[in-house]
Amino acid sequence: MTAASAVGVRRPSLLLVTDLAYEARGRRYCDEDIFLAARLRGAFDVALCHPRDAAALLDRFDLALVRNSGPVLHYREAYDVFRARALELRVPVYNPLGGRGDMAGKDYLVEMTTAGLPVIPTVDRAADLAELPDVAQYVVKPKLGADSVGLRFVTAAEARAELGAAAGGSLLVQPRIDFRHEVSFYFVDHDFQYALYAPDPERRWVLEPYAASAEDLEFARRFIAWNTLGHGIQRVDACRTADGALLLVELEDLNPYLSLNRVGEDVREAFVARLTTSIASLLRQSRRPPVRPVPACGGDAQV
Repeated sequence: MTAASAVGVRRPSLLLVTDLAYEARGRRYCDEDIFLAARLRGAFDVALCHPRDAAALLDRFDLALVRNSGPVLHYREAYDVFRARALELRVPVYNPLGGRGDMAGKDYLVEMTTAGLPVIPTVDRAADLAELPDVAQYVVKPKLGADSVGLRFVTAAEARAELGAAAGGSLLVQPRIDFRHEVSFYFVDHDFQYALYAPDPERRWVLEPYAASAEDLEFARRFIAWNTLGHGIQRVDACRTADGALLLVELEDLNPYLSLNRVGEDVREAFVARLTTSIASLLRQSRRPPVRPVPACGGDAQV
């Protein structure tokens, strides 16, 4: 029990939606959310839950913070119920549910390609394959995928066949691009926090701090502005091509892994402080009547 709750001062309650057992290639997602839960407890009463349980627990909390909950592809029905329940109860969700990036599926990559934005060229119809560069291999991936789930490298003929057979335009195809490195830019609301990159393309999860140039940040902010989210954590993933240009790989606005273990303590603490401020701001703007206090449970609740 916190000192605030001991003297009867009610603090906002936060449901941190995460899957502590999720196994990601080369990373331990659970460590990051355990750290964030501990640090956010300085301002909020925090409980953790699995994404499949979130809808049933929403009415007990002032806000739901969706963190490392794994690809929605693994629990689509439960996620849809969670979204509907949050809207019904008017419980604010962080990130807010109006995201136009990965939160809504990867259709935005096709939209951005059509609009001429600096993105890896992407199509979702067999008839449009000719619009892509002529390369030896293509990337096929599901629109609702994440963490490389379902990603495959195929020939042009195989890509055409897969797009033709895909139900409801559920797949994307992109050219397989040679690049120098991948780089990610991390934002809270519209404020840049830090950047990380993988200098070795064969070890994409071995990240190092990256000193972003003014041109790099102009590139990244273009996509943050496109998304129009007033609050939230966003990660702009890009690749630097052989000629030095940056192309968008994805705009992660649902539950981006933050790689906080790859930044210095000062950067990590600044991120937590900015996140706390952002969550508090969203709570004030939501103006939802406070819910009943969560029963004391002697520390974090793994509910």
